[in-house]
This record gives sequence, C-alpha cells and structure tokens, in this order.
Amino acid sequence: MANNKFKKILVANRGEIAVRVIRACKELGISSVAVYSDVDKNSLHVKLADEALCIGPAAAKDSYLNVPSIIAAAEVTGADAIHPGYGFLSENADFSEICSANNITFIGASPKNIRLMGNKSQAKKTMKKCGVPIVPGSEGVIRSEKELLEVAAEIGYPLLLKASSGGGGRGMRLVHHERELKDSYNSAYNEALSAFGDGDIYVERFVDSPRHVEIQVLSDSHGNAVHLFERECSIQRRHQKLIEEAPSPVVDSKLRKKMGDAALKAAVGIKYQGAGTVEFLVDKQGRFYFMEMNTRIQVEHPVTEMVTGIDLVKQQIRIAESGKLLLKQKDIGIHGHAMEFRINAEDYQKNFMPCPGTVELFLPPGGKAVRTDSFIYPGFSVPSTYDSLLGKLIVWGIDREETLQRANRALEEFVIDGITTTIPFHQKVIKHSAFISGQFDTHFVDENMESLL
Repeated sequence: MANNKFKKILVANRGEIAVRVIRACKELGISSVAVYSDVDKNSLHVKLADEALCIGPAAAKDSYLNVPSIIAAAEVTGADAIHPGYGFLSENADFSEICSANNITFIGASPKNIRLMGNKSQAKKTMKKCGVPIVPGSEGVIRSEKELLEVAAEIGYPLLLKASSGGGGRGMRLVHHERELKDSYNSAYNEALSAFGDGDIYVERFVDSPRHVEIQVLSDSHGNAVHLFERECSIQRRHQKLIEEAPSPVVDSKLRKKMGDAALKAAVGIKYQGAGTVEFLVDKQGRFYFMEMNTRIQVEHPVTEMVTGIDLVKQQIRIAESGKLLLKQKDIGIHGHAMEFRINAEDYQKNFMPCPGTVELFLPPGGKAVRTDSFIYPGFSVPSTYDSLLGKLIVWGIDREETLQRANRALEEFVIDGITTTIPFHQKVIKHSAFISGQFDTHFVDENMESLL
C-alpha cells in the first residue's frame, strides 16, 4: 500500500462523482467510506466503497446535507478526511470548519476562500484588487434606488442585475431600458431572498453573445499555483452546462496565456488551496472578464484530465494531505482535444422534463479514447429526488475533428433503455453546423432549439 497520510476518506456525496472519488482513493491505496440515503442503498458508489453507512431518508436535507450524520459517520468509521465532491456541502464553509473542529480534513478550499468566492460582489472586488479583468459594474451591492439609477446610467444598457449569493440564473435579470429597472430590481431581489436567504443585488454590464470559458487551477496556500488551460462551456441551458470541451475553439495561444495568467493571479491572490475553477465571459473581440470562481471540483473536470493527463481528484487529495502542490507549470501541456456530454434523465423534446425510472439496459460505449463516468446499471432505479445527471460521456481525439467523429460514434453506441435521456439531444448538437464550426455562444441552445427537436 502507498505511504499515505490519509488512511480512510469518507465521500460525502452520491452518483457519478462519488464513484469517481472512490476510484481515485482505490488507486492511491486509501480506504473509502460511502454514505447514502435510503433510496440510494443500491447505488454503485455504495457497492464500490470499502464501507458504507446510511445517513438518512431520501430528502437531501435529511441525508447528504445532514452535517451531524456525516460527521458521525466519519467518526464511527475512523475516516481521516472527507471529500465533498461537487454540489451538496462542497462549498459550505461552515461544514469545512466543523470538519476541522472534529480533526477531520476537508478536501477542498478553506472556509475563508469559500466565503470570499461564494459572495459574488465581494469576489468581484477581490479579483479587481488581484488584477483580474472584471465586467464593469457596481463596486458592491446596491444599497438605494438612487445608487441603482446612478450605476445604471454610468454602465449603460443593456445591463444585468445579479444576486450576490446567487447561482444557476436565480436572482438574475436582464434590463434593456431604464423604465424596466426598478421592477426588475424588485423581482431579482425577491427571488434571491427566497432562493438564498440573501436579497443583495449588484449590477454589471451585459456582455452580448459571450462565450463561457473557464480555467482550471491547482494551488496551495504557499503561493504555488498552476493552471491546466481552458474549458469551453458555452453549450448550456438556463445557465446549466450540457457539453464542455478542451481546448476552446476560440482561444488561441495568446489569449490562453492571458487567461491562464489571470487565473493564477486569482488563485495566488487569495492563497487558494486545492482544485478550483476561475470562470470567464469572453466577448466577440476576445476580451475576457471574471465571472466567478468555483471552489470545488467541477462536473466537467474529465475533459481537462483527458488533454493534460493529470488526475485532478488525486491532486486534490495530495494537496489536502501535504498542503503542497508539487506540479510545475512547465510540466503541463495540452495534448489533443476532448469533449464531455452530460447524460441526463430528461426528455429534451418536452422542455428537458425530468424522467426518473428503472434502467432496463445500460450499455456504455467503448473503444479507443472513450470514457464513461456513471453510477447506473441494469435494474437500477433512478430516483426523482436528486439531480437528473446519470453520467458523462467523455471522448478524446488528436484534434477537434477527430473528437467530433469519435463522439458521433460513441453516442450512437450508447444505450440506456427504460428511461428517456439526453443522448438524442447531443447527437443533434454535434451535427449542427454552428457547433461543428465552433461558432457558437451561450445562447446556442435557446436560439437553435427548433432545429434540434
């Protein structure tokens, strides 16, 4: 067995990311503990882990968000560390602090970093101080109607109202004219208050037809940081990503260096520790602006792994163990092209309606440079309680053209019977001329939905 500081890691998550972390633990010679809700007792992560404990009923608040139960599970099993995956408690600063108070290592960002980057207006201020380009907007949250009108007049229209503690498009409003401003603000405020318990709103310039391009970073608190280049994430619906790829079709070597350097400024500037993602908007002129920083592993991390050959989850664990990043920027390069397709239990022809049910047949594609990260199997009952993600198909090619050809072949091979999935949607997208040419932005799905049906 390898010489590890961690002997046992509890995985505080479910689904494909729990399976992903357990596999990394096995390869590192570290024992793993799965926790599960009662409806997940037959899930794959439960079967693959060395130990498994039920932590509550189906509702996330009673299980995967139940901090006392998760800490108790770690203590009962003797886990040294907790890996939170993504979602659930992965960006919960209080949970990170509770882990430390119980002598359990939280494999993720520090509480300070989570709080700093979790507040969008504060994050924007911080990034500006670090020398990272930001979208012109208010200095912080709007405190009065007078300030709202003054900032809007200075920025100009169209502009965006955004929830300071927001995400997933909630608490966000696009305003085209001054006459819409007050009503839009009140609407955004109420939605943000309801969704996040925080109605704070800030204002920024609306970037027309943007690309969503993010930079993966690994960093330690001693000022050592590397970036692993960019991921293109513009194929999305309601601000939820559907397809990601690396490298981006619109990022050349000059822009790649600028964005990479900016991401490193962000990581070093806040003394970030672990794996993180700095997300940018890129406009038609190739100007880029900081959007947010995700202080966790991302759903789309496999495309970066495929083009760099670096296991990001193992790196997370190693940094948490030693407090040090051993990778050097000069040792990281891009080889080939990769794409990830999120396979959801949804009917895209019915407005992406969730379609839980029982999997009758599961036959993931194989062959050269094809990877499937999933947690389902024949006979598995997909619950309606959680996110509809069933898994991810990741393909690699020597260039984008080969990647598209391999994606087409792999999607044709992919069989999931018994439930409706988004596989047919992806088959349509990769044959669309705008996608093939790489000439698309974040509005691609909305603007082309009729032709994709």
